[in-house]
Amino acid sequence: MTTLSKLKAYMTGRKALLPLSLGLSALSALMGMLPYILVWFIIREFIYHGEIGASTKIQTYAWWATGLAIGSIILYFVALTASHLAAFRAETNIRRQAMRKMVNSPLGFFDKNSSGRIRRIIDDNASITHTFLAHQLPDLAATIVMPITAAVLIFIFDWRLGLACLIPICLAMILMNFMMGHKGRKFMQMYMNSLEEMNTEAVEYVRGIPVVKVFQQTVFSFKNFHNSIVRYKEMVMDFTNLWQYPMSLYTVLINAFSFFIVPTAIILINHSDNIALIILNLFLYVLITPIFSQSIMRSMYLTQAFRQAKESVDRLDDLLSVAPLPAAKKSLQMIDFDIEFRKTSFSYPEANKKAVDNISFTIPQGKTVALVGTSGGGKTTIARLVPRFWDVTDGEVRIGGINVKEIDNKELMKNISFVFQNTKLFKTSLLENIKYGNHEASLKEVNRAVDMAQCREIINRLPDGLHTKIGTEGTYLSGGEQQRIVLARAILKDAPIIVLDEATAFTDPENEHLIQKALGILAQGKTVLMIAHRLTSVQDVDSILVINNGQIAEQGTHDELINQQGIYTNMWNEYQQSVKWTVGK
Repeated sequence: MTTLSKLKAYMTGRKALLPLSLGLSALSALMGMLPYILVWFIIREFIYHGEIGASTKIQTYAWWATGLAIGSIILYFVALTASHLAAFRAETNIRRQAMRKMVNSPLGFFDKNSSGRIRRIIDDNASITHTFLAHQLPDLAATIVMPITAAVLIFIFDWRLGLACLIPICLAMILMNFMMGHKGRKFMQMYMNSLEEMNTEAVEYVRGIPVVKVFQQTVFSFKNFHNSIVRYKEMVMDFTNLWQYPMSLYTVLINAFSFFIVPTAIILINHSDNIALIILNLFLYVLITPIFSQSIMRSMYLTQAFRQAKESVDRLDDLLSVAPLPAAKKSLQMIDFDIEFRKTSFSYPEANKKAVDNISFTIPQGKTVALVGTSGGGKTTIARLVPRFWDVTDGEVRIGGINVKEIDNKELMKNISFVFQNTKLFKTSLLENIKYGNHEASLKEVNRAVDMAQCREIINRLPDGLHTKIGTEGTYLSGGEQQRIVLARAILKDAPIIVLDEATAFTDPENEHLIQKALGILAQGKTVLMIAHRLTSVQDVDSILVINNGQIAEQGTHDELINQQGIYTNMWNEYQQSVKWTVGK
């Protein structure tokens, strides 16, 4: 499927506007050529009659030239209007379909693709395709029609001068094809990659500015961001230097037609009896020949624009190629909420090693199981297999005896609440943020969730209370305060299954105490799978799994694991030593 075919698929209801735009643009180009002929007629009348006033045809030719020029502009305007309507429809549908695809993508997709990269691919590439369809594609017709018409004209009037005109043009076209060859395509890929990389690193840098300011660092502390800019600069400079001499030669050739046709005209004058006709034709060639250089330059830009559009469409296709998780053929209703992993294994796409390797365990309904272990051991992956961030490679994950693959996604999400270490609050009021847990909740229910999440003192000190906006138009909350608001959201949802991923990882002691208290309320009577680095938070859970290299290394209660004198015991001893550390004087 060609790039243009892919773009036309997005122009629902407006596909006919694109060929209409091309046809009008071609007609506009033809009309734009006719004034050159009329100017030739005016010059001929002047040469043959000796003075302008001696010929009544001159005024007629002048009016026709003016009318055709204005008509050409009007037709081009209508052509651009049609192309813009088609381009806007395509751009809108690209964004809509991309966002629809994002919504239906596995949640794990967003772990592997940064928000900066997704925004760059969808937003910027949709704009690139719009520019190509609205502005550059209509010029394609003119780029084809004008040089063909000009070539016919130059051979009709004097084929000898026509051949002289074509010599520098042919040389320039050969050089252009060389410049726009394989290296040009490779550069476009490198260029788009560099823009994506810089965009991603820029987003990460902006998010990290508070850290930079707190620790009095500079932009160079974000080496990835700085290096991405340097790599982009070096890549563009290398490409520019590579084409420095070829482009200079091309510019000379494309504008050197006068060095060929003037000497040719002088030779013809010396061997002809009709000097006036040769001079008259020379004027025509001086007027028409620049059209070739304009067309070649325009075709160069069109070729580059087409490659950029193709690269954009390919990147959109690549981003959107991720298949949604298979929907349940017959959605089964969840009645019980125990969780069971049966010989479960999972590998990330394109990974050579299993992130989860043949694990089996059960979380009885209403009980709490904690996952502990070193970073990168597979704890988060295990937790995220429950709500189907990804589907398991082998084995099963069951809830209430039902394979999660056989549960409708909405039903699954309705019965699971998440509290992650990286909180997410939207730039709206606290009330709306909390009600994301349950849009139908009453104000009384919201206030109850606020109290249970230990958020009341946060709400009371804000000028607009629950109606205070988060972000630039309102206020900012600390990490611990945001976490408590997220807990209020989870409490309001009141789902029977809770997944906690290091919910207190980055909080201060005061907030940790309040969050732990809120978590205790949230977990009452719920099936809880939690991940924790602070081992004091898992002392009282029903069971602890020690995860190492994607496998269950140890399993039991806190006391049972301490008595085993294994991995957990070493972790506990190291944790106890770390909490006693003090800063030396």
